[in-house]
Amino acid sequence: MGRMHSFGKGMADSSLPYKRTPQSWAAKHASKEVVDQIVRYAKKGLTPSQIGVQLRDSAGIAQVKNITGRKILRILKHAGLAPETPEDLFYLIKKAVQMRKHMEKNRKDKDQKFRLILVESRIHRLARYYRRTRMLPPNWKYDSATASSLVA
Repeated sequence: MGRMHSFGKGMADSSLPYKRTPQSWAAKHASKEVVDQIVRYAKKGLTPSQIGVQLRDSAGIAQVKNITGRKILRILKHAGLAPETPEDLFYLIKKAVQMRKHMEKNRKDKDQKFRLILVESRIHRLARYYRRTRMLPPNWKYDSATASSLVA
């Protein structure tokens, strides 16, 4: 995926493997086993992407969807453990809160002010998408004054 306010594709222009069947070393895991492991990690407090990294590094499962037929977030929604704010939006809000905190101490940092504007425009664009796809309620609105309560 391309970047909105800079160049590049990220992660060396990575793409998913063409073959959709799980690798031989990952095929030994049963679908139910993987789902139970995902739910266990979610109860520990890991985010969906952290769960994916954990499964990749410890169990050798590159793509959960190839084994279970469902993505991690779908599994978590089914179990009632999905985060209420989408993960990418959550981390953008977290970044904006940190930037505002920095701006309070360093009023003259003009570059930081510009970067904050870019981050907040990304938040508004992403929120508009999530409201349209009904992942956020239609009256959800980003407010910089109350953003720190969303992150805490």
